[in-house]
Amino acid sequence: MVNAPMMDRRAAVQRLMDTRDEALVVTGLGSPSYDVHAAGDHDANYYLWGAMGGAALVGLGLALAQPTRRVMVVTGDGEQLMAFGSMATIAVAKPSNLEVFVLDNEHYGETGMQASHTGQGIDLSAAAAACGFADTAVLHTLGEVDALTTRLVTEPAAGPRLYVLKIASENPPRSLPPRDAVYIKNRFRSHLGLAPN
Repeated sequence: MVNAPMMDRRAAVQRLMDTRDEALVVTGLGSPSYDVHAAGDHDANYYLWGAMGGAALVGLGLALAQPTRRVMVVTGDGEQLMAFGSMATIAVAKPSNLEVFVLDNEHYGETGMQASHTGQGIDLSAAAAACGFADTAVLHTLGEVDALTTRLVTEPAAGPRLYVLKIASENPPRSLPPRDAVYIKNRFRSHLGLAPN
């Protein structure tokens, strides 16, 4: 959509996190992790520091292992493009407790703001729908995010859901979560009632 509005990324993620309740949250490499951390660190946040392309599939594994828990993945367009095939795998697995939120600024923000394919017409929402996701949408305003968050907590899902949030190409100050992967893993396991390992 030409000249469509773009949201403030931090405000959009804050709205998602404000309604997370007891959800487990997996974040993609770089800015999605900073955005979720800026909204408030939490023991149920699993930050991926160096697993480019892995967020949606980590979310899938978690959703299958914890079927009674809501699992939210917050990732970027570059990472989801890298993991394009993950949408097919998720659709076949059909976890009804998995939601993927793609922060789409139409740029590869972690490598120099080169234009990404989503700015050239690739629609991740349509691709997810074609794979068989139960619900998909492209959101351009914070009002749409507010309406979505209300719907997500009131309407049961028939399968995985994916939402593309069109965000402005900006680089807010980094809010850095812990970088110690073992600490993050063990903190997350403890939150789930599992022994550290």
